[in-house]
Parts: sequence; C-alpha cells; structure tokens
Amino acid sequence: MELQVAFDVMDFETMEKRLDELKDMIDIIEVGTPMIIDEGQKRVKYFSDKYPDKCILSDTKIMDGGKIEADMAFNNGAKICTVCACAEDATILEVIKSAKEHGGEVLVDLIGIRDVEERAKWLDENGADYVCVHTAFDVQATHDPLDELHRVKAVVKNAKVAVAGGIKMSTIDAMIKEGPDVIIVGGAINNQPDPKEACRIFMEKIKAA
Repeated sequence: MELQVAFDVMDFETMEKRLDELKDMIDIIEVGTPMIIDEGQKRVKYFSDKYPDKCILSDTKIMDGGKIEADMAFNNGAKICTVCACAEDATILEVIKSAKEHGGEVLVDLIGIRDVEERAKWLDENGADYVCVHTAFDVQATHDPLDELHRVKAVVKNAKVAVAGGIKMSTIDAMIKEGPDVIIVGGAINNQPDPKEACRIFMEKIKAA
C-alpha cells in the first residue's frame, strides 16, 4: 500500500518547502490540478528534475486530446498521468498509448461516474494502470466512498486501485481495511498545523497495513 500526497491549492514556493520536509515519507508526489491549471507542466518538470528518484504524478485530469496532453505530462518528467473516466473511450486509450510510449503509467479517475463497476471493469480490461475511486471536493460532506471502493476492488483484476477525496485521520483506518493499493491524501496533511507530523502518522498507518 502506498501513500500519495496531493499538492493542490498552494503556491510553488510553499510546495517546494513542504516537499523538502515530507519527500522521504511519500511514495507518489502529486502535482495537483489547480497548480497545473495555474502554472502548467513546468512544475512537474521542476520536481521531477529535483527529485529524480521519486514518482511524480501529473494530475492533468485529461478530458480531450488524450495523447497530446499526456505527451506534455510525460515529456516533463511525470511517471503517472491522470485522465477522467468520463472522457471518451478513445481519449482514454490515447492516454494509455502515450504512457506506453514514454514508459509511464495512467491513473484513470472515476470522479463523477455513477456506475463505477462497469466503468472500472472496462478500464481494467483496456490497460489502465490505476483506477481511482475519487470523491469530489464539492460532495465530500455528504458522500461516503467506502462502498464504491469495495465495489471497484471486486471487479478490478489487473490494475491497481487508488482512493482519494476527503480522506482524514478519522477515516484512514476504514480506508486501509478495504485494501486499496494507493491512498491519496491532500488537505488532511497540508492544512494541518504540523504537516510533517500528520504525514508521518498517515505513512505509518499505511505501511503497517
């Protein structure tokens, strides 16, 4: 089980300082969608150059122009690129094609998908490296991802399963019990008074599972 930490709503200088403190406790470093929208893939390149031994994920959330946008992420050093499961099948397949050409991997984000089993099964059969159960920020107060995570794990045979969205100290133990391959945490680390201590606790819980 791996810990992925999302760096979303912060400036570049804050992310760099935070990573200097946390990098040794993180398996996958996520350059989040808001940062990519604001600054582009240059931040993926910067951190992939600075930490060549770390896995950098570009949370591009591709919806169109699959190979074009995935090539941008991989050419800037991303090891993993994300695409939305609600994109056209052809778009997802183009992202997978790009990943294979660059020796990278694809995480397909199920955010907004209603029939998660059907979509996860198709993704698993068509070459996705990761299938991610993701609770959108705007519904985290009312949505419990555990049931979706359980159902996705039941149908995915080849890909790794990730879970993201609103994971915090009060829910991490329940997530771990479902046995995902990757647990993605953002605000529950970065918004804490002591992010390093919060990251240490998440890391120790995940590695002990």
